[in-house]
Amino acid sequence: MSEQSEWAQVEEARTLRDKYGDQIELTDEQDEAVVHRILAEFRHEGSLYAVLQSKELKKDKEVAIFKVTQAADGELTLETIEDDDEWETVSELYDEMSFPGQDRP
Repeated sequence: MSEQSEWAQVEEARTLRDKYGDQIELTDEQDEAVVHRILAEFRHEGSLYAVLQSKELKKDKEVAIFKVTQAADGELTLETIEDDDEWETVSELYDEMSFPGQDRP
């Protein structure tokens, strides 16, 4: 699928923002709470994704990308994207949202 048609299938979303505001607190590997800013949320091919950034990630100019799932009771869960192709596609879509029309390596 071409990048143009991938982009056409992206729909901005506000699921996390509507529930939590512009920031969300996640627990790290040491069981410490870390505040992340919600940079973007979007749907692609029926799945919801969130791009988050903590202060530490911001220092390194990095972001964290998660798949967002919703249980029947409405509870939202952030899941690590295990599939490399899916992660690459979602990452490229976020780059296109953030830096439209720019060439990237």
